Amino acid sequence: MITYVNPNRIRQITFYVFLVFMFVFLFLQMRAFLPAFLGAITFYMLLRKSMQTLVFKKKWKKSMAAGLLLLLSFLIVLLPVYFMVNILSSRIGYAIRNSDVLVAAVNKNITMIENKFHIQLMTGNAGSISTTVGTTLKSVLGATFNSLTSVILMYFILYFMLINTRIIEKWLYDFIPLKHKNLAEVGHELKALVISNALGIPLVAIVQGVVGLGAYLFLGVNDVWFWFIFTCIASMLPFVGAALAYVPLSIVLLAGHQQWQGIFMLVYGFGVIGVVDNVFRFVLQKKLGDVHPLITVFGVIIGINIFGFIGLIFGPILISMFILLIKIYLNEFSERKVPTPDQLME
Repeated sequence: MITYVNPNRIRQITFYVFLVFMFVFLFLQMRAFLPAFLGAITFYMLLRKSMQTLVFKKKWKKSMAAGLLLLLSFLIVLLPVYFMVNILSSRIGYAIRNSDVLVAAVNKNITMIENKFHIQLMTGNAGSISTTVGTTLKSVLGATFNSLTSVILMYFILYFMLINTRIIEKWLYDFIPLKHKNLAEVGHELKALVISNALGIPLVAIVQGVVGLGAYLFLGVNDVWFWFIFTCIASMLPFVGAALAYVPLSIVLLAGHQQWQGIFMLVYGFGVIGVVDNVFRFVLQKKLGDVHPLITVFGVIIGINIFGFIGLIFGPILISMFILLIKIYLNEFSERKVPTPDQLME
């Protein structure tokens, strides 16, 4: 029995294969600029409403409105982050190069505690651990602004996205093969995800830094602003969080024979700063974008591995978008309806 195959179907499949091949080829060639593209999308979601207000309500020229928003985003967001990362990276580098005295003091205190209470606190050497942690932090922090080209490309993309907002969104509605209802849901969810991560994560970090700053000022810690910045950035990391800042600080205080200050820092860190991390982080992010805590944790891990420090924001967005696309696919092509969280609780 001979089965008839429609020539148009063959041409369609051939064209799809060619499109996939071209997409993979272009992606491999431009994957280094993926953070710039994601950064442009993130800023676009945050600045879109302001752009529309300036253009349609204030009657500004598109180029002037876009230029102002780009300048403000650079001064308010990128420039402070750059200086924070630069200061932290330089101080960590200095600490690595001059860590012999501190490591010797830490090993002395650990040995004294082990001999007094007959326990083993550390199997390795504190110097190798501190060097490994410091080197890892420097590589993660440095990945954010090592490429000036990525920052320039991000603003180049963002500028044309802002001045061509309606054209881009009309093109998406016309050419993306989804129902308009599902496409609108994708846009709504993407905006919520960007706001939750781009605003929620830094806000939690700043709150933890401020809470830690109060203790640092009270204890008279040296270089207090370094520890404030360190706490802010460390709080964005999964699992260890701000403990990566206040635990070493406690060790520094104990090694400097400031016993009660070191103990106070440990108690305050786990009892106060840690509570802010565990409560305020998930409450704020859920209120902003209803992002599940596991998505945030695993997204941060994957994002840092792929993009470096900037992956703290992009990682959770990518995982959330992947889950959203699965939901949209089921709504588009499956007869089975995706239950809502409320329906699952019934």
